Amino acid sequence: MITSRRLAAAMSALAMVAGGMVSAAVINAAPAFADHCDPAGHPEQRTQDQPSQDGQDQPPQDAQDQPSRSDQGQPPQGGGALAPPSDPGDDPQSTADPQDPADRRGTGARNSDPRASQDPGTPDQGSPRDPRASQEPGEARSPQNPGNPQSPGDPQNPGERQNPGDPRNPGRPEAEPTGSGQQGDGRRARPTRSPSPSPSPSATQDDDCADLGPFVADFVDIRTVQPGGNLLAGLRSGSRGTFVSQCGTNGNRHNNPDNFIVAPGVSNGAHHLHDYVGNLSTDAFSTDQSLAAAGTTCRLSDRSTYFWPVLRNRKVDANLGDPDGNVGQVLRPRQAVMQFRGNAAGRVSEMPRFLRMITGDAKAATNGGANARAAWTCTGFTNRVTTKYPLCPRGSLVVRVLDFPSCWDGQNTDSANHRTHVVFPGQGGGCPQGTRAIPQLRMILTYSVPQGPSYALDAFPEQLHNPVTDHADFANVMPDRLMSFVVGCINRGRRC
Repeated sequence: MITSRRLAAAMSALAMVAGGMVSAAVINAAPAFADHCDPAGHPEQRTQDQPSQDGQDQPPQDAQDQPSRSDQGQPPQGGGALAPPSDPGDDPQSTADPQDPADRRGTGARNSDPRASQDPGTPDQGSPRDPRASQEPGEARSPQNPGNPQSPGDPQNPGERQNPGDPRNPGRPEAEPTGSGQQGDGRRARPTRSPSPSPSPSATQDDDCADLGPFVADFVDIRTVQPGGNLLAGLRSGSRGTFVSQCGTNGNRHNNPDNFIVAPGVSNGAHHLHDYVGNLSTDAFSTDQSLAAAGTTCRLSDRSTYFWPVLRNRKVDANLGDPDGNVGQVLRPRQAVMQFRGNAAGRVSEMPRFLRMITGDAKAATNGGANARAAWTCTGFTNRVTTKYPLCPRGSLVVRVLDFPSCWDGQNTDSANHRTHVVFPGQGGGCPQGTRAIPQLRMILTYSVPQGPSYALDAFPEQLHNPVTDHADFANVMPDRLMSFVVGCINRGRRC
C-alpha cells in the first residue's frame, strides 16, 4: 500500500513538471513579426525629441528652401480643395477613368513587391469635409493634342475609378480618434506638438523591435494640434488657377525601391518601396528617351512620373523578409490628387520638359529639418497640420500633402543635389532673384489607415520610419501643348 502511494506521488510530480515545461514553451513563443513591431504595443518613446526650428540654417546651396513646418498648424500659403470638384461639362478629364494597365515595361518581382500584400481597399469610413476649404472660380476645357497621341500600349482599366468626386463630406467628426494613443499600461501617451527629427528610442533587451520604429511619440491626436490657416485653401492673389492631372491611385501596382533621380542606374537605390502614378516605365534605369516613349496612367498624354514612399499597415504580417525593416501591408491611397497651382506674387511660366524635382528629405531624421517638408493632417481638420503621424477621429482619413519647389533657375532641368535648380518661394510668395515662377506641384494623398498608432512610411533603415522623412519625386514629361494649357488655366484663375 505504501509503495503504491509513493508511486502515485512520483507520477503526479512528473506530470506537474511536464505541464510546467509546456506552459513555459507557450509563454516564450515569439509573436508575429509585424504585430511585434506595432508601435501601439510598445510605449517606448524617443528620449530626445528635437523639434525642427523655422530659423534653422540651411546648406548654402539650398538657401531658398523652406525648413520643415512645425506642428502648430502653420501651413504654407495657398492651396486647393482636397478633391477639386469638377463639372462634367467643363472638366477636360471627366470623360473616362485613368488607365492602369497591368502589362508594362519593368513589371516583375521587384516592381510588384511580392513580399508585401497590397491592400485591396478598406471600407470607406467617410471623409468629412473641411467647410473652410475655398472653391476656386472658373473651369476650362481640355486642349486638343493631335501631336501627342496616347501610347498604344496603355489600355483603359474600367475597373478603377479615378478620384471619384469630392470626398469631403459636410461636418466635422467628434468621435474618438482612430488611435487611442494609449501606452502599454493603459495610460494615454501625451501627444507632443513638435517633430522628432532625431531618432533615439529607449530599447529593452526583451523587445526585438524596439529600435525599428516608429514610436508612440511619432503619433499625435490631430485634435490636439494647434489650428492655423487652412492648408488646402486657395490662393488669394497672384495666379490663382489650378490644373489637376488625373493619374489614378496606382491600381496597376507599379512599385519598386528605385529612384532614377537621386540614384540613377542603382536597383533598390531608395531602400524603400515607391508608389508610382503616371509614366508606366519608371525604374532605376529610366532616361528622358524611355520616359517619353512609355505609356501613362494619366489623361491628356501626361507621361510625367509622380512617386512617393508607400504607407504600410504594421498590424499585418507581410514583407517580413525585407532587409530594410519595411514590414506590413502596403496601403493603397484612397485618392491621389496631382495638382498644379499658381504663385501668390504673380503669373507662372511653363516648366521645361524633363525637369526633375524632389521635395522633402528622406533622411531628415538624421540630417535635421533644413529640407524637411512633411505635412500631415486629417480630412475635416485641414487647418491643423503636423509633422507627426496624425491619429484621426472615426470617419476622418489621413492626408499627406507634399508641396514641390516652384522657382526655376531658367536653365537646368536638374542639379547635383537635385534642389538648387528649382527652389521654394519666399514668405510672400515671390521667387528669389534669378529665378522664375513655374506651376507648383502639390500631391494630396488620402488614406484609410488601421486604428491606433499602427501605420508607417517606408524609409531608410536608420530613419526608423520617422514621419518627418516624408518626401516625393517628380519628372515633367507633359507634351509642350499640355504644359501651355496648364499655364493658361493657372494664370487665368481657372480650375481645369
